[in-house]
Amino acid sequence: MDRPIECRTLAVMREGRGLKKNQVAKALGLKPQTYYEYEKGNQVPSRNLLERAAAAMGLRPHHVDRTLNYLRQTDEEARPGGGPEPDAVADLEIDRLALALGSEWADFHRLQLQRSQRLARAVAEREMAQVHFPRLRAYPAAERPAIVRENKTFQTWAISELAAHESIEAAADDADEALAWADLAVLIAELAPGDEAFRSRSIGYAVFHRGNAIRVKGRLPAADEEFCRAKDLWKAGAAGDPEKLLDEARVLGMEASLRREQRLLPEALALLDQAVSADRGGLRVPLLINRAKTLEEMGDYEEALTTLRRTLPLIEAEREPRLFWTVRFNFLVNLCHLSCHAAAALEVEEVKALAIKLGNGITLARVNWLQGWILAGLGHLKEAEAMFKRVRQEFLARDVPYDAGLATLELAALFMEQGRSTEVKALTQELKPTFVSQNVSREALATLLLFHDAVAQEKLTLEMARHLLKDYRRARGSVSCETTGENPGRKQAPYRPGNRV
Repeated sequence: MDRPIECRTLAVMREGRGLKKNQVAKALGLKPQTYYEYEKGNQVPSRNLLERAAAAMGLRPHHVDRTLNYLRQTDEEARPGGGPEPDAVADLEIDRLALALGSEWADFHRLQLQRSQRLARAVAEREMAQVHFPRLRAYPAAERPAIVRENKTFQTWAISELAAHESIEAAADDADEALAWADLAVLIAELAPGDEAFRSRSIGYAVFHRGNAIRVKGRLPAADEEFCRAKDLWKAGAAGDPEKLLDEARVLGMEASLRREQRLLPEALALLDQAVSADRGGLRVPLLINRAKTLEEMGDYEEALTTLRRTLPLIEAEREPRLFWTVRFNFLVNLCHLSCHAAAALEVEEVKALAIKLGNGITLARVNWLQGWILAGLGHLKEAEAMFKRVRQEFLARDVPYDAGLATLELAALFMEQGRSTEVKALTQELKPTFVSQNVSREALATLLLFHDAVAQEKLTLEMARHLLKDYRRARGSVSCETTGENPGRKQAPYRPGNRV
């Protein structure tokens, strides 16, 4: 009598794995004689026992089904009417299945070992990058490209990654320095040896950061071109980074920032959702800040405040001072959007003290702008005027045209409120050529041109000035701060917080 198919399944799986009966019996906690009875066909193993046996042999539940299917097919072929003897067919199928199971298991282990090897190599390369990168940072910025070209020690993807992260860090204070670091990251990635697919991924990662640095400078069309190139390189190299060594959430967060500034707000929100899904635990706070910023620019100030309230407890103020400052600053900006100037005034000095402690010029200029807004909202027009003039000159000197335009419109609204239309005309003389040459966003430029034309035709009214200011704040997204998807340094201390405005 033929043995039940379940009994033969036990035998086939065991023989396919090259195990002895007593080994499997011991792994299952059975007496050898009890196990022998199962294989002989005197007892029929349950499905649960088959799966336990498979696990003991290093197999998975689907191997049970696969073996059962093989044996059922064998039984069909061995029915009377032709074909080899049942035992002969069974022996052939056992050999086939043993070979298949052995090969599948070998492939699985091979992939696991290759993955472990790649991860170990990546850890070692990142550790070496931490050793060598401070030397590269110590050189003057103008000398770094030549140093990199001459020294192969600096020509690694991990050094490029750190240079890219340095670009994010620098963007908080100096857009030109941010761009210099991003350019260096691209150069290093292009010089780095290795698998072509991974090199493409690494170069794309660096180009994303260069696009982000260009965005920081307010040159959105040029930034968009860089992001298009980066996405092509990034996608082409996807197969070269199966372990996702290079952070996709960071990339998505940077693109979301660009789309937001391009006024593609639904697309920005969708990218942020993708970034949250891709996040490996280190970017939750920056992504939430970015999302609150996007909500702000959509005019949903209450929801933006709710998001910021939820974000603040997640931040360690001493360890992540820039993130802490960013959330506090953005909170006050949204209060001002809701005309809660008195509430914002209660906290602005604390936020300014945090900015001074951070020691970043643009950061402090933005707090001064915020103070001007609060002063104007409280009716302190003379003090507000002095503040807006000061920050306007600083933004122009730092080549930050969007924010200079915002300060100009703030001043214009103040002047119109006081009937000083002649001084409004003087503000427009240097404004139009500057902004046309910078290729700012169409919405922001349209607002500025409407302002310019209304002044030229002497049709600007206080109501129109306030309306244009509101439109420009929305088109520009005001000057509140956001982050670009960077690692805030919780898990990996070397990757310091890099949050830009």
